[in-house]
Amino acid sequence: MTVDVEVFVIGAGPAGLTAAYCLVKENSSVLVIEKDPVYVGGISRTVRYKDFLFDIGGHRFFSKAKEVVDLWHEILPNEFIERPRLSRIFYGGKFYSYPLNAFESLANLGIVTSAACMLSYAYAKMRPIRDARTFHDWVRNQFGERLFSIFFKTYTEKVWGMPCDEISADWAAQRIKGLDLGVAVMHALARAFKPKRPARNGSGPVVKTLIESFQYPRKGPGMMWEAAARKIGQRGGKVLMGRELQRLTFDSNRKIWRIEVSTAGGGSETYTARHVISSAPIRELLEKIAPRPISSLHARELRYRDFLTVALMVKKPDLFPDNWIYIHDPAVKVGRVQNFRSWSPEMVPTGMSCLGLEYFCFEGDTLWNAADEDLIALAKNEIKRIGLIDPADVVDACVVRQAKAYPVYDDRYRDNVAMIRLDLETNYPTLHLVGRNGMHKYNNQDHAMMTAMLTARNILAGNRFYNVWDVNEDAEYHEAGSSGIQEALQSERLVPQQIKRVANGR
Repeated sequence: MTVDVEVFVIGAGPAGLTAAYCLVKENSSVLVIEKDPVYVGGISRTVRYKDFLFDIGGHRFFSKAKEVVDLWHEILPNEFIERPRLSRIFYGGKFYSYPLNAFESLANLGIVTSAACMLSYAYAKMRPIRDARTFHDWVRNQFGERLFSIFFKTYTEKVWGMPCDEISADWAAQRIKGLDLGVAVMHALARAFKPKRPARNGSGPVVKTLIESFQYPRKGPGMMWEAAARKIGQRGGKVLMGRELQRLTFDSNRKIWRIEVSTAGGGSETYTARHVISSAPIRELLEKIAPRPISSLHARELRYRDFLTVALMVKKPDLFPDNWIYIHDPAVKVGRVQNFRSWSPEMVPTGMSCLGLEYFCFEGDTLWNAADEDLIALAKNEIKRIGLIDPADVVDACVVRQAKAYPVYDDRYRDNVAMIRLDLETNYPTLHLVGRNGMHKYNNQDHAMMTAMLTARNILAGNRFYNVWDVNEDAEYHEAGSSGIQEALQSERLVPQQIKRVANGR
């Protein structure tokens, strides 16, 4: 039997569920399939192990887009808590604030290294690399060669598994845009010499700074997407788990999609739809379209980076205040350490802590295929070497693997994506790409949601009024800032303007 729906959504991650949620407000004929048999939310899911909850990758709920913030609280009202934000970098046996504090960093590095960094920075500003194409070129121009080698090279190559000279400058421009060492130094100087004001009540310690914070669901980001899936069902839509796309065929005469799906139990299902929204990795999607689009040749060149988390349960309640720590030490493989209690105390049993050691890898490589017990032994050894905890305090552990966590920005990705877009938009106007993997664009959760919200508007309006590819193109990304709630009240920064049209409507 073939089931007919208006909109068929591939993937129940933030983008797919946001699109479906927005659409069912106007039309209940929406169906979502998700390959995972248990979890919705994709990389934003909350994984449970015994009494412990894990946030895979770490998801701060921060946005300057009022519409996204409003949607968060519409889907999940009264379930957010305010959490202090703290991240640091571990390098050379010392901790550095993140984002980098100029004075602290130079003080920790010592006089000789600091002087070399400043000279390197000055040289880079006097003689920048013209037409910077790689991550290395871009960061060197912004910070100098010495600071690049200390604070960017090791961690970035851990994350991507490739030299910085092979990573596109687009990655740096998107993720660390707006940071400038000269500005940071001047800002630090201004703060250092600015007269300190006493506390408002006239007594007590001097107020030095405001605590930066972010919004967070009490039991992790999965709460958001579990609630979204429930509400989609309540409005007449469907979210089907354990379903995997097998074949996607477009009838150009009838303007109808035929979708063949396999189920976790070994069965098959067939659907037809007027529109298809995909948050699946582009490389996988194009392999399922029949006949295979010519741009599938470009899709095959797109690469993804995977990672796994080794969660260590520790019999101590307070280890350190950080949400996570970036590990820049080249002597260990771990790239980042999550502290799940600092995300939310409700994710960890009373009197305990849980650390998530993140290892970046490629699906199928030695690290990915290692036995869980070997990965746990590696994590214990490296956490001891870093000095964050005593492995003797670890009472339990588990491993969580996440495939296709990050789309790779290599030197060919932009041209490949451009050719895929041209092909799909020309030949399949009712196929809509959304989200991080769906667009091969390293968007944050709020950016992925915005691409879905605008796609839903385009479908409901019957035209592509908004260009979803503009989302986050001009967005300054950084981890500093408040929770984003107040800033979002006045902001529409992530919302592209409608595409301008001439008088005849074209």
